Amino acid sequence: MPKVSLEVNGRPYSVACRDGEEERIRELGRVLDHKVKELVSSVGQVGEAYLLLLAALQLADELADRLEETETLRTEIETERGYKSAVDSAGKHVGALAERLEKIAAQLEKP
Repeated sequence: MPKVSLEVNGRPYSVACRDGEEERIRELGRVLDHKVKELVSSVGQVGEAYLLLLAALQLADELADRLEETETLRTEIETERGYKSAVDSAGKHVGALAERLEKIAAQLEKP
């Protein structure tokens, strides 16, 4: 199992991961380090565990926001699909009615 070296708040960490996930873990580590650095600039060095807790809470909050946005978009897409389906169905019915009316009109025109 490969290990990835990360640096968060100036401290090195070694994290095990599955094969092929190394770059993803490095990128996530950079995101976490950036979040911790933002916190340090606003609250100072208040302890490693507390900084990591605050960073995790902020990232979880951002994730929750994105999940809510995703669900809203999914609902909008499903609503749009339902609307399009209803319009398509109505169009087919109107087309069938038009054909029937044309047949009736043709029969009425016959002497």
